[in-house]
Amino acid sequence: MSENQTWHAASSPASARPDLSSKHSKKTALAVIVLMAGGLIFAGVNLFADVEESGQVVTSYFPFVLLGLALVIALAFEFVNGFHDTANAVATVIYTHSLPPAAAILWCVRCNFSGVLRSCGAVAFGIISLLPMELMLQASSGNGFAMIYALLFSAIAWNLGTWYLGLPSSSSHTLIGSIIGVGVANAINNGRSGMEGVNWDQALNVAYALLFSPLIGFVSAALLLLAMKKWLRNRQLYSAPQGKQPPPAGIRALLILTCTGVSFAHGSNDGQKGMGLIMLILVGAMPIAYALNRSVPPEQIPRVAALAQITSQQLMERHALPPQAAPREVLMQFMRSGDDTPQVAPALGALLDKIGRQIRQYGSMENIPAQLVANTRNDMYLAAESIKQLKAAKAQFPADTQNNLNAMKSELDNATRFIPLWVKVVVALALGLGTMVGWRRIVITVGERIGKTHLSYAQGASAELVTVATIGAADAFGLPVSTTHVLSSGVAGTMAANRSGLQMATLRNLVIAWVLTLPVSILISALLFTLFIHL
Repeated sequence: MSENQTWHAASSPASARPDLSSKHSKKTALAVIVLMAGGLIFAGVNLFADVEESGQVVTSYFPFVLLGLALVIALAFEFVNGFHDTANAVATVIYTHSLPPAAAILWCVRCNFSGVLRSCGAVAFGIISLLPMELMLQASSGNGFAMIYALLFSAIAWNLGTWYLGLPSSSSHTLIGSIIGVGVANAINNGRSGMEGVNWDQALNVAYALLFSPLIGFVSAALLLLAMKKWLRNRQLYSAPQGKQPPPAGIRALLILTCTGVSFAHGSNDGQKGMGLIMLILVGAMPIAYALNRSVPPEQIPRVAALAQITSQQLMERHALPPQAAPREVLMQFMRSGDDTPQVAPALGALLDKIGRQIRQYGSMENIPAQLVANTRNDMYLAAESIKQLKAAKAQFPADTQNNLNAMKSELDNATRFIPLWVKVVVALALGLGTMVGWRRIVITVGERIGKTHLSYAQGASAELVTVATIGAADAFGLPVSTTHVLSSGVAGTMAANRSGLQMATLRNLVIAWVLTLPVSILISALLFTLFIHL
């Protein structure tokens, strides 16, 4: 007996199954194509406007070709992400007949769009900080483009493969594996141990979020369902839909509300991964326009310069930097090893002094000469990450010095970690269009192939409420989590708590995909990076 036959045999009558057989009409296909083209044109117009506003003289269009290709591939990653993660948000409202499939998809797309636009960027730059510092400082070089292309091709390849098989694999998991693969390959290619190629402290934080979020989803959804059974005595909540009639108004409103929350939370978390990659691409290809935040008000510059000078003096009072020691090299070694040697604090002080003198000299980010922009950004980025690494290493400083370091990091992040509105818009559009095109396979897996019975109203609400809370908490801490893993495990948890039975073949495939995602994406991205740096 097939999995679908098992589900139908053990669930309510087959007529309760939503109609998912409809194909995309020609009008829908045309609308998707038009929106795709419109999004690319919108990105291109804003890109050229930003470059023109920066005053950069265009002598060759080849960088624009590289940039355009990388942007298209990055948006393709978000498009495929929509196949996977966004489709999870609508499975419960579709299988409880709270909304018809077409309306559910359109509503989900709208909520995702809003979530992306309202995102703060913490997750985007949290993922980027996994990348090796030396590659981040080489974003404008061939190695920088090799890194971007390896990340994107690796993530897209695995996402498409698992989507084709109907497996709710995690785009977050895939992207992080790809980042680790690039870091390991870069270290090996430079004659170092592969273990030195990744920021393992940040990687472990991300790994914990990815590892424990499905367990949290499973247990929390199960406990929530049991609590609802104890305190909410409405028997209709715990029954499968009868025919294709929508649930009572109150239950329907709850399910639509939870779907809204999951869609919004997904956009605010997962959409940031594409934003981070696109900002890497923009900084690498057009540093004068995107390396520094040109919207920083000029009146803030004297205050930031004074803060840099004071903090520099405090750091250099502890130890003297040997004349032959280059501040950037000392800090780069610190970022690789994590060892807080006596040279680290004065090296950071020297770099902050250089940054302060430079921004004071030019008065605003816009006035920094084109040939210095990339170098200034690298100094700022390295200083900010060094401050973060010192905190992780539990370096001891006087209270006023520590306060100044925290304030300095905030100012440096404001100057280097920003996302233009147009980037958010095109990422949101790519995510939404991906959902419209590829939602069906994942929706069927979540709705039919996890449990042996039809999803009840309370099960759908429990799984989605837990998913909203989990993603919201991760977003607040700047950690990426997988909507796919949390919601799928939440549905499985409600099935277990309800003693509805689990389809072990599907769960086995989900676990296999979850286990294989990291090593496979590491291997693919490492091989691609090694190939691309020789091209």
